Amino acid sequence: MTVKGVLFDFSGTLFRVEPTSSWLAAALERTGIRLGETEAAVAARRLEEAGALPGGAPPRSVPPHLTEVWAARDRSAEEHRAAYTGLAREVPLPGPELYDALYERHKEPAAWRPYADAAAVLGELRRRGVRTAVVSNIGWDLRPVFRAHGLDACVDAYVLSFEHGVQKPDPRLFLAACQALGPAPGEVLMVGDDRRADGGAAALGCAVHLVDHLPVEERPAGLRPVLGLLG
Repeated sequence: MTVKGVLFDFSGTLFRVEPTSSWLAAALERTGIRLGETEAAVAARRLEEAGALPGGAPPRSVPPHLTEVWAARDRSAEEHRAAYTGLAREVPLPGPELYDALYERHKEPAAWRPYADAAAVLGELRRRGVRTAVVSNIGWDLRPVFRAHGLDACVDAYVLSFEHGVQKPDPRLFLAACQALGPAPGEVLMVGDDRRADGGAAALGCAVHLVDHLPVEERPAGLRPVLGLLG
């Protein structure tokens, strides 16, 4: 197989979101609300258990009243916000404005770090003439994150679930990405961290390569094997 296009997932593949503790600290600073060190640690742990940080740990359980919106959370901006602020509200916090501040914080470029080899791998694909797209289940525009971290010039297209009304593993999202790049699905490689969601590209005939969703420090070269799969 000669790869002419590569599709990348966003969270856990090219970028990693900040820890729950710093996410909460940023929202507290933004709202001017103060928590003691122990209180903040407890709140951060409970938010993590609730799965309230998009891109962070999944919820240990989804409350029944959020089941439907959680299943469809990446199909629209409204459902994404409702799902994650709903999970956050399962954790008592000392100010109602904190829930919206938490949601807004996770969309900021400062809340995300690229993996150490992301720039090098994307740059090498561009040098070799391999077109790339970001295909993400998400409820907001992540393009500013790529621009802020200097990676936007290496991406040819963004195919985001909330802009198409469908979410991975629906093959229609991968098909839209292949069409945006040009190569046939059989000439395209999908790189992601979720076997179910990103593996949906295989239904179109795309090859699939999975990486580990680890903290940035623990995965210094997880994307480099992609270059060896180009054929």
